[in-house]
Amino acid sequence: MSESEMKEPANGTNVFGMPLFGFPKMGLPGVIGDLADQGFARARTACQQMAEALDETYSCNARGTTDYGLKLIEISHANVTSALDFYADLLDSKSATDVLTLSTEQARKAFAMASEQNKELRELGRKLATETGGQIRNNFARVFGHAD
Repeated sequence: MSESEMKEPANGTNVFGMPLFGFPKMGLPGVIGDLADQGFARARTACQQMAEALDETYSCNARGTTDYGLKLIEISHANVTSALDFYADLLDSKSATDVLTLSTEQARKAFAMASEQNKELRELGRKLATETGGQIRNNFARVFGHAD
């Protein structure tokens, strides 16, 4: 079955069996047509601007997310190195007092590292949210400000 037969069957009904009303196929006259063309042109421009705005926003977000991910890798490396150093020191310990001292020192060191790492991650997360949110606000204001 051809595409035209699917849209308008020969018996005067559409594909759902509803009668066709035979509206004339004509363009919109004069002023209405011009207004429609202007509206479509404005909508096309707004869509292009919105696509550019989203591209800029995604790029900004990608940079921030990459920085955050790199910081997580750096933190993981520091934590693994600290744990391996601790285990190496434990193997060298000579007494239970040494083990207790090393364990206490490691716990203090781990707590201090975790506090500093959380502070760094919180700051990166805030920066990411602020930059991305600002980018979104600015782009939407720019796009919709021109679309009015």
